[in-house]
Amino acid sequence: MITFENVHKAYGSHEVLKGIDAEIGKGKVVCLIGPSGSGKSTLLRCVNGLETYQQGRIAINGEPVDATSSTIHAVRTKVSMVFQRFNLFPHRTALENVMEGPIHVLGEDRQAARQRAEDLLTRVGLAEKIGAYPASLSGGQQQRVAIARALAMRPEAILFDEPTSALDPEMVGEVLQVMRSLAEEHMTMLVVTHEIQFAREVADNVLFLDGGRIVEQGPAAEVLRNPQHERTQDFLRRVTHPV
Repeated sequence: MITFENVHKAYGSHEVLKGIDAEIGKGKVVCLIGPSGSGKSTLLRCVNGLETYQQGRIAINGEPVDATSSTIHAVRTKVSMVFQRFNLFPHRTALENVMEGPIHVLGEDRQAARQRAEDLLTRVGLAEKIGAYPASLSGGQQQRVAIARALAMRPEAILFDEPTSALDPEMVGEVLQVMRSLAEEHMTMLVVTHEIQFAREVADNVLFLDGGRIVEQGPAAEVLRNPQHERTQDFLRRVTHPV
């Protein structure tokens, strides 16, 4: 569904992505792992045009992604994104946050959008919080609202940019459980994460990035249990058994 062909991205003279080649199949969960600064989040943001890449090609269902093109709006309706810091509208309730996109972007009827928003908030375990504002919600609850908001756009794929890294440890599980349920429903997901156990349990494939390159990629079970590259082995050893 999503393809990367020799993708390069630089900020001035600093090259962040150095020739990325990968494919994300429809209905698959692919986790991007690697050290900070390896290019994971930048690659994710290039998929829906939040960042512009200078060379190569990214395509969704064969349609090229070009942040400067008039078609980027259509791309963003197909691919939703869940951010590390939630990015909810603080002056909108949970319900209003989820309704916003379908009404103003997709042009849905307000009553239909409200019903779907209520259904989605129930699905992520927040039926009793539909009238709550973000400031009154825990981090885990805010992130679940953000996931409901992403789903409200009826996306073909969802991009997750370290969705649990800003959460207290006890709140991580509730967000990962929602993501597990999406995986079971065969939602296409591209996930930047440091949650190696989640990747081990849920991901179909893993891409290990370092220095702007994919050092190793393959089925999650193979990469995470029996990595072939020395750099991957070292990284997994450090995150699994931190000093």
